[in-house]
Amino acid sequence: MAPKRAAANISKKRKSDEEPAAAPAKRTRVSKEPAAKTNKKSKVDEEAAAPMKKAKADSKPALPSREKRKPEDEPVAPPKKTKATATTTRSRDIINKAPTQRHNVYVFGEGTAGELGLGTAKGTTDVKRPRLNPNLAADKVGVVQIEAGGMHVVALTHDNKILTWGVNDQGALGRDTTWDGGLKDMDAAGDDDSNSDDEDNGLNPHESMPGEVDFSSTKLAEGTRWVHVTAGDSCTFALTDDGLVYGWGTFRANEGIFGFNPTTNVAHRPTLIPELKKITKIAAGANHVLALDNNGKVFAWGSGQQNQLGRRIVERTKLEGLKPREFGLPKGPKKGIVDIATGSYHSFAIDKAGNVYSWGLNNFGETGIPDNAGEDDALILKPQVVEALKGKKVISIEGGGHHSLCATANGDCLIWGRMDSAQVGISEEEIKKMSDDLIVKDEHNKPRILKVPTKVTAIKGAVSHVASSSDHSVVVTKDGKAWSWGFSANYQTGLGTTEDVEVATMIDNTAVREQKLTSSTTGGQFSILTSAA
Repeated sequence: MAPKRAAANISKKRKSDEEPAAAPAKRTRVSKEPAAKTNKKSKVDEEAAAPMKKAKADSKPALPSREKRKPEDEPVAPPKKTKATATTTRSRDIINKAPTQRHNVYVFGEGTAGELGLGTAKGTTDVKRPRLNPNLAADKVGVVQIEAGGMHVVALTHDNKILTWGVNDQGALGRDTTWDGGLKDMDAAGDDDSNSDDEDNGLNPHESMPGEVDFSSTKLAEGTRWVHVTAGDSCTFALTDDGLVYGWGTFRANEGIFGFNPTTNVAHRPTLIPELKKITKIAAGANHVLALDNNGKVFAWGSGQQNQLGRRIVERTKLEGLKPREFGLPKGPKKGIVDIATGSYHSFAIDKAGNVYSWGLNNFGETGIPDNAGEDDALILKPQVVEALKGKKVISIEGGGHHSLCATANGDCLIWGRMDSAQVGISEEEIKKMSDDLIVKDEHNKPRILKVPTKVTAIKGAVSHVASSSDHSVVVTKDGKAWSWGFSANYQTGLGTTEDVEVATMIDNTAVREQKLTSSTTGGQFSILTSAA
């Protein structure tokens, strides 16, 4: 019997009160019948205590893509060549500069769907601490920028290639990954090589190895250079030096696949987003994207069910959300936006005066606006200034599943939002000393929401870069050290433990100890660090 590809792996993922009640099945590989590995559960999974009020049903965030491919979603056989063969001769106004610094890439966490890009060797599906990825060697591949999605990764190289790896169920890799090889149950892989006599881990080599995105059917202007990439749960986007945006994959809503654009369900190859011109930065949440142009205008598109688009999307016109649109942010030479960022279901923008705006899902106060945190209608409908961040000079900001964090010019790491299971990196002793004005407690009098941005005091050194996804965070300091905390059941904190990491802790092993780390990016159950080569 031919092996079947089941839904993608979400084992050991923390269950959230706002996620669909029925969690999708784990992506499995069919094989011999070894003893199954016991799934590790988080504290939240085991709590019997009822949470605070839930957000409205229409604000429930959807999980990343975990469903089987439907027949109509299967990609066509790719052309033999992957480079762009169809070019245009339009004039090009260069507004973006491509990065040139090559990086070493270190990966850790769960790789049972190929998210770590380590290939098919044994011992590559549960990486407890940072490991240098030999498939992304700085001297041969030369990654200059990298970003993790929910269960896939996209990287830009020094020689103008875009590489992807991980789950490709809805076209997020932008290339064909069809494989006729055998499949096996990844529950049998275990934490070390002793659990299997096979020579490899059974992963699809086309998904678990970095591969070049297929641009053979995409019309690109001659000389086009890629300058930035970003990834959501089931979608990927890339920015050119002349400010155009291409994307592939699909957005997902509470009901499943939402679509890539109003006429395309799943884009298996790169597609131009025609509404966008002169874009200087792109940022993706779980199922929405922001784009900033050179005049300080911000556009948003994707799923708007949690109001992450900054504009109301009604059911009868919901496909309009798949078209990039401006919304209620300041514009002009004095008040225009200079930076953008996202959480899974909320968004941020920073204007020229340093004001931070936020909007979207707010059921745990993740926007930094405390007014309705934890209430039934916990949505911020229009962009609002985060008053608590005024004057802080934010230099890096990002949201996780239900919490957010930022770095300020003076090196502080500030955090806010959900805090009931180690999301904030602050010790229980410190939390007990906090004023009731800062915290929302549940019916059992346990701290549940940190309403106001608060310093993570355990971090030593000035923080310059922050990253978060789901319920864990990884930050990098100016002196090149990385600190992490949060949900760690899949080793995604890089600290070698599957227990929640309550207090921010420095990541230290032989792979990164002598490196000056430069950035971090986090996926659903895995993380990545880089250092300059």
